[in-house]
Amino acid sequence: MKFLCVFKKELRLYFGSFIAYSLATAFLILTGYFFYTDMIFYDLFGDFQDITSSLWAYFFQDVRFVSMLILPLLTMRLFAEEKKLGTIELLWTYPLKDPHIILGKFLACFLVYALMVMCTFAYPLLLSSATTFSWGPPSAGYLGVLLLGATFIACGTLISSLTENQVVSAMSTYGVLVFFWFLNWNEEAVGPQFVGTVVRFSLFDRFEDFSKGVISTQDVAFFILATFFFLFLTLQSLESRKWRGT
Repeated sequence: MKFLCVFKKELRLYFGSFIAYSLATAFLILTGYFFYTDMIFYDLFGDFQDITSSLWAYFFQDVRFVSMLILPLLTMRLFAEEKKLGTIELLWTYPLKDPHIILGKFLACFLVYALMVMCTFAYPLLLSSATTFSWGPPSAGYLGVLLLGATFIACGTLISSLTENQVVSAMSTYGVLVFFWFLNWNEEAVGPQFVGTVVRFSLFDRFEDFSKGVISTQDVAFFILATFFFLFLTLQSLESRKWRGT
């Protein structure tokens, strides 16, 4: 449980500044706006017998987009700030191993994100006061949002470990996430067979079933493995200092 000291330290840094509060406010404003507009669209053009494929599918795809905008700003400081201030050297003098440091930082960032997502649960609760619907589809959507967010955070953690500039960290993370988003967009240029292959590695396409209320064990396993893969690369990034002599 050595990672807990890093975990608590990161939470103090998040909630001791305006970082978490400002990003949470932006997250809730954007998701609230999208939920409202999705409700209007559903009310005007939706099939009232199929709330899953209309309202929830649109809403969780919007939450996916907002998460892509917010999370790089949440992860950019994880290692980049430590490197810039020189506190990373002090951190390495503690009786902590690199996996403890990575896990503590990752879990703290994920908890902040999970709290943001939990606040949006007020939207379906508000809707339930006006109409009845099955809670299965939104539950699947929230599970997908958390799994996707964990992968985004792991990716941002990796990028942050590679630089000491927070802006570079955020922009590079945006670049990687946008790459995964556009992975299968140009089917005419690369052919349907190639697209069919790369779509299996697209974070955004893997999320589609969750937004439609479907939980696939393959998709759950994919996001878990992708998260661990990015964290493993982060570990390799930190351990590279041993052979670089830094």
